Amino acid sequence: MRRTIYLLTALVAFCLGLSLGLAIPVYIRLDLRNNTVRQPEPQHFVSVSFLSDNSVEDTRPSTVVDGIYWGEQVEASLPTGYGEPEAERWRRFIKSNPVVKIEEGCGRMQNRMLTFEDGTKACCRYRQNTDQIQGELFSFYLGRLLGITNLAPSALGVVQSRDPVWSKVRSQINLAQWAEERPVVLTKYVDDLGPAQIPKSLRTPSRKLHPQDVQGDKERLIELAQWSDLIVFDYLTANLDRIVNNLYNLQWNPGMMDAPAHNLAKSSKSNLLLFLDNESGLLHGYRLLDKYESYHSVLLNALCVFRRSTVEMVEQLRRSGNVGDLLNSRLSSERDAIPGLPDKSARILNDRLNRVHDQVEWCKKQYPR
Repeated sequence: MRRTIYLLTALVAFCLGLSLGLAIPVYIRLDLRNNTVRQPEPQHFVSVSFLSDNSVEDTRPSTVVDGIYWGEQVEASLPTGYGEPEAERWRRFIKSNPVVKIEEGCGRMQNRMLTFEDGTKACCRYRQNTDQIQGELFSFYLGRLLGITNLAPSALGVVQSRDPVWSKVRSQINLAQWAEERPVVLTKYVDDLGPAQIPKSLRTPSRKLHPQDVQGDKERLIELAQWSDLIVFDYLTANLDRIVNNLYNLQWNPGMMDAPAHNLAKSSKSNLLLFLDNESGLLHGYRLLDKYESYHSVLLNALCVFRRSTVEMVEQLRRSGNVGDLLNSRLSSERDAIPGLPDKSARILNDRLNRVHDQVEWCKKQYPR
């Protein structure tokens, strides 16, 4: 009997030892598996500093540049500017509100500052040459077609001292030596404007605004995005009176690019860049392309970061081939006041739309996603 007990005890001990011997390696293996150090996942680094409103650096994947396009982070931060609703409201306003004061201001020659009955002010562009009125107006219309909101609302008016809009300032019209039935462009006056500097990457002889040149804090990036629209817009219109003016004058003044850009201002309230005085666009500038095209091309060739919405509108206008008709249709009931855009100007504008397209395609090859 006692011998049997000993044998059973030994058997139980053997079984327990065998179980423990098998369990320990399994436990250790599971423990090692659970405590294995995980390899870090690939990180996305922000290639340029983009600061949020509270000045804390955004560590999310970079949305500053998406290939050759400004990313959603920059797009969402751009100032609103003046869209189609503001343009239409302004057109209606100047047709129905009386002018109560005309005074000197708003540039040279016979331009004047107008004050309406409710205190609203406008810069009134008066020119002897109708093509400068056309240039100002059609440049504004082109900005509308492209969705560029950096041009203050502008509309065509006609000086008529017997019209209720003008009748209260008849004597001031005579003092300004304005002729009756003369077309003018009235642009909404924007206050709190300061000078706008040319980006550093465009001041040097190499002149580039490519993805790797996109640097700075939030305010700077917002400004650069607006510059990309400015370069496209000024190339299409062949505007002589802005950056081309600085480039041309480098031959006499080596520091010209360090001076503020001509006919460009920055709002202290919203950081919006205002593209001012576009009267040389589409007509006068086109007549002088033989002399100035090299300067226009320098700026377009420097650009390889675009607003996606602007490129899409350029493509749409380029494919349709009817940009001249679209601009002329904007005159609506005012066709009798000024001539439409000449056919020659429309053809040149179509050629320049193609040239912008070519630049975009070249940039895509240089900076594929």
